[in-house]
Amino acid sequence: MNEQLRELLLRTDEEFHQLADQHTALDGRLHELTARHYLSEPEQVEEVTLKKKKLQVKDRMENILRQRSQTH
Repeated sequence: MNEQLRELLLRTDEEFHQLADQHTALDGRLHELTARHYLSEPEQVEEVTLKKKKLQVKDRMENILRQRSQTH
């Protein structure tokens, strides 16, 4: 059910779709950083910031899913 609702929201809910795109972009950048053997200090700060932002985006997506699952 949750996966079906997620797919529906990706097609019909603009905010959810934008959040999913943002989450994917953040994840991609994090993978770039974690693939490196050494991170400079600014890259370390960026990594922490990206992780926090990614979690915020995921939390918002989960809130939308929870709200919509209660109305369906």
